[in-house]
Amino acid sequence: MPLFLSLGILTFVMILGNLIKIADLVINKGVDIFSVSKIFLFMMPALIKYTLPISALAAVLLSLGRLSSDNEIVAIKASGINIFTLILPLLIVGIILSLILVIFNDRVIPYAHFASRKTLIEVGIKNPTAALEEGVFINSFQKYILFIYRVDQKKNKLSNVRIYEPQGENKPTRTIIAKSGEFITEPGKSNIKLKLIDGTSDEPDPENPTNFYKLNFKTYFMNLNLADTQGKDKIEKKPKDMTILELTREISKLEKEKIDPTPLITEINEKIALAFSSFIFILLGIPMAIITRRREKSINFGIAFLIVGVYYLLLMGSEALSLQNLLDPKFAMWIPNIIMGMIGSFLTYRLCVY
Repeated sequence: MPLFLSLGILTFVMILGNLIKIADLVINKGVDIFSVSKIFLFMMPALIKYTLPISALAAVLLSLGRLSSDNEIVAIKASGINIFTLILPLLIVGIILSLILVIFNDRVIPYAHFASRKTLIEVGIKNPTAALEEGVFINSFQKYILFIYRVDQKKNKLSNVRIYEPQGENKPTRTIIAKSGEFITEPGKSNIKLKLIDGTSDEPDPENPTNFYKLNFKTYFMNLNLADTQGKDKIEKKPKDMTILELTREISKLEKEKIDPTPLITEINEKIALAFSSFIFILLGIPMAIITRRREKSINFGIAFLIVGVYYLLLMGSEALSLQNLLDPKFAMWIPNIIMGMIGSFLTYRLCVY
């Protein structure tokens, strides 16, 4: 019961942070409720990857903390029962949860992450202004960088548009400026047509393509492709969209091409290490609950978040060391589990022996 209670509370809290963005998509940006529901559904697995291990830790702290505060642990020891017989089922549950999360992190989360990206691209094609923000550089489209001073979501109108097309090293960037513009969607196609009104465009000089001349226009049409689409309808997978098998195949390809595959090796080990954080948190939470002897839920949740905070700080540090090739990723991504596991094992051993 404490596990499901903690899981429900933590997942709800993490969802709240995303509900504001989702509400903005529906209310202000006019995205249909079906697309938003799909995005919301595909967000859930990524949250569970973090909330389930934290919930397991909180559940152990709540249940054993109450037993310890009521002197039930002392009574068990006094009756001659080894404390290990009490905590063994919890350790088994931790192993089972970890094995479930290995499959979940490998199969469900990559699928959900990839599906959410596809849905966001579909939303961008149907309602391009939903993917735009005022006053920031937008890299959502291939070849072009957009900067828009004002976006009218309801009327699908843009004001004061700047479009930059980098030409490569040591070459000038092509620039298009327009007073206003609007997107014209073409159903069934992955590209978006942009209509610009009253502006200037840099056009290549036929005699010297590295130079441009200014062209004034009243109306100018551009075809934009979303950055995540390659070719017609193909969306290339990112490492977070891949299963362990797909990552392994990609690593083999990179190694044949003499390209460093460290980021992909890091991704594989992170998936598995995060899954086993459930067991590590339970292993560390058992002695912490009995030693602190607190029955208050707020204090137990506080201890849980402290342990989790230290764990994820270690994980981020380990990931940085791995990506910079300062440590082997096969070892680096397991550092938090090794450190926390050793502390938990030592405290549990002392608890069972003394």
